[in-house]
Amino acid sequence: MASSLQVAVQMDPLEHINIHGDSTFALMLEAQKRGHALYVYEVNTLALGEGAAEPEQSSKTRVTALMRPVTVRREEGNHATFGAPMRQSLGDMDVVLMRQDPPFDMAYITATHMLDHVHGIGPGKALVVNDPRWVRDSPEKLLVTHFPDLMPPTLVTWDIEQIRAFRAKWHDIIVKPLFGNGGSGVFRIREDDQNLNALLEMHFARSREPLMIQRYEPAVTAGDKRIILVDGEPVGAINRVPSGEDHRSNMHVGGVAKQIGLSARDREICMAIGPFLKEHGLIFVGIDVIGQYLTEINVTSPTGLQELERFDGINGAGAIWNCIERKLHAA
Repeated sequence: MASSLQVAVQMDPLEHINIHGDSTFALMLEAQKRGHALYVYEVNTLALGEGAAEPEQSSKTRVTALMRPVTVRREEGNHATFGAPMRQSLGDMDVVLMRQDPPFDMAYITATHMLDHVHGIGPGKALVVNDPRWVRDSPEKLLVTHFPDLMPPTLVTWDIEQIRAFRAKWHDIIVKPLFGNGGSGVFRIREDDQNLNALLEMHFARSREPLMIQRYEPAVTAGDKRIILVDGEPVGAINRVPSGEDHRSNMHVGGVAKQIGLSARDREICMAIGPFLKEHGLIFVGIDVIGQYLTEINVTSPTGLQELERFDGINGAGAIWNCIERKLHAA
């Protein structure tokens, strides 16, 4: 076992998670099993600069957060015991897990800039997982566009006429907010659907962001496959099947997780994107595959670890910690 590490977890409130489905909780249980000390904090307690430093310190780049030491257990209603909160330097940690959920907005982006100051291995540094720079530079729906041969026909634009032309060509389309998550705001618009103009008007009245438009893939009725990659290597997959009352397969909106293996096409996709993920410090990634096509590369707060272990006995959290410990040991 690796020597005990100090691990800070940047996440949404631990009190409110689903302990049977949350991947962050799985990572925390695995860390604790290995003897690592756990702390949690919420992103809105981060502080950077002079206000974060003790008076005798002159550093202008010290980053702190209001942390609570925590012990976790798989016990419904009693899954966490917290110590007293105190402001601590992230540079005193060995590892920071950046696990708060999107939306990927300016607040999220600002947090990655703050974590840039501590990311690294060595005195005053902590290994941030995933690398905050590449989380910032890899929006999930845009990163996939760097692999056009793997994805279905796709358009990202503000231009309403381009969107209309895309539907005229492909007839049945999916309209997605570019920086959403969990299936929120995702619409299927068929060829005869008269709601497209109203949907576009509503979106652009409320947002300055473009939309992503993709050809609807009928294979989604058989499931939207989530493949977990660790340091660029696939470790397993789960299938998320729409409920029948909704075209979306996300588990947040009623999709059902089912067991599934990796196909030859899945492995081909992983081989194509794996080197990029490994090179850029994207240790824990979940990609979405519908039929033969890669649709998203999720690097912010991927899910699926607990389902993978239930279905296939694959300890994805263990693979992630093996990778983290290996990187720290090598340095």
